[in-house]
Amino acid sequence: MTGSFTLAYVPGVTPGKWARVWQERLPGTELTLVQVTTAEAAAKVREGEADAALLRLPGDREDLHAIPLYTETTVVVFPKDHEFAAAGELSLEDLKPHVLWQPLDDTLEWDEIPGQAPVERPGTTADAIEIVAAGVGLLVVPQSLARLHHRKDLKYVPLTGAPQSRVALSFPIRDENPELVEHMIGIVRGRTVNSSRGPQPEPAEQQQRRSPRQRQKQPAKRAKPRRGR
Repeated sequence: MTGSFTLAYVPGVTPGKWARVWQERLPGTELTLVQVTTAEAAAKVREGEADAALLRLPGDREDLHAIPLYTETTVVVFPKDHEFAAAGELSLEDLKPHVLWQPLDDTLEWDEIPGQAPVERPGTTADAIEIVAAGVGLLVVPQSLARLHHRKDLKYVPLTGAPQSRVALSFPIRDENPELVEHMIGIVRGRTVNSSRGPQPEPAEQQQRRSPRQRQKQPAKRAKPRRGR
């Protein structure tokens, strides 16, 4: 199969393993990976700048399909010398006395923000990380983002009772290239090349057509009569 496919992905998501499988199964179809911000991921797909995107739910799903792939652990980030430094995990109740930053690109859907509300919201998760590293407040994020913005002076632990973010493969409801999207769905879901639910890989060589004589069924062999004693 020839052509090309553009896959956008948000920070913290690592599509490398899926890209390697794509190259093995579809060596003739170029795969382009494009990192985009959380805010622009859905629009990139909707406007045709990407064929599909790996993004986080909940989020903008207008005119888009979204196939959830996995759910991320939610963690709280704080300085290493914080009072929480010895904790193995924290609860929402633990956060109440503390300032909790909620960046504008936050993908967690809160019914009620735990902790003390800051005067203003940082523009990005990266900005919020810098503020926390300066010793002001806490930050709650999916674990992959905590890893992405890891610093030696910060620590993070799981937060129980918090909303969680799901990573999903999103593509247009009216897709113009459904076959390639089906290939990508099969790859991110871990289907094998022989899976009946996904498209079959392109054969390296076309099989030679059988001659009419070869297509005829061979006559069944008769069982040899058993000799009497």
